[in-house]
Amino acid sequence: MIYHIVTGDLAAAPLMEAIVSEPLMAGEVVVIKDVLSVGPLLRQEGQKFPELRTAFWQQVLINEKNPVVVDDLERLLKVGNELSKNETAQIWLWVAPWPADMCTYHWALKYLGKYLGRLFVVNIAGLPFLDEQGKLFFPKGIGEIVPRELIKARKLARPVSAPELETDVYEWGKLTDENAGIRIHEGGKRLKSVSEEYYDAQLLGFCTGQYQKASKVVNQALAKFNIPTGDVYLGWRLRKLAEAGKLQLQGEINKSLKDFEVKFPGGDAIDAPESGEA
Repeated sequence: MIYHIVTGDLAAAPLMEAIVSEPLMAGEVVVIKDVLSVGPLLRQEGQKFPELRTAFWQQVLINEKNPVVVDDLERLLKVGNELSKNETAQIWLWVAPWPADMCTYHWALKYLGKYLGRLFVVNIAGLPFLDEQGKLFFPKGIGEIVPRELIKARKLARPVSAPELETDVYEWGKLTDENAGIRIHEGGKRLKSVSEEYYDAQLLGFCTGQYQKASKVVNQALAKFNIPTGDVYLGWRLRKLAEAGKLQLQGEINKSLKDFEVKFPGGDAIDAPESGEA
């Protein structure tokens, strides 16, 4: 029995298909929904980590009827309990060269490190795969890889070593203490803490003195700069920029990006500051 831990539903879909087709990968896909590369990490006294993350995402993704609840830790601990009962069970952490994946990896080690010897990592960083047309490409996410290629990727699974565990758990502790708004990927398994305003200049670069859909601004920024935060987070940043008086919004700002518009105050474009590098 293998517990395949992966970040996001997009990555989970082809992996689920792969394990159905390959008996050597038989097991359960455990999806980490939280995007740990954005938002706070340091708990207040008496606060639980899921409570911290839930509070953050309820600010970012406002939905009064179905508020966001972050329960990844509960499911991760459940996996650990299953390994305690079944001595042959394993954990495979699937990791892509993407900030959210790397954060999941470092965070999960903190809770699963005691299963060293049955804890494996499948890291696709820097490796070529074949797409649906049979052409070589270098994926940035597990979700970009077709199931048949993920079956081949199972051969990449290797055990996490004791020194590696110590180093990477320490790395998560450092990131938690820094408690920055965003964590960016610097290559390998390295992450760097930056402020939550890191991508604001890139968003402002697509704003004008005329109203336009927030979805247009966000999609242009994502396309040009390959920003790894996702569109929901960038929509939240537009709202925060408006609160700071740097932008003006109209429409239903607490709904989707298609439901409100954005422009510079006063109807005149301003010079956006230089953007941070993605």
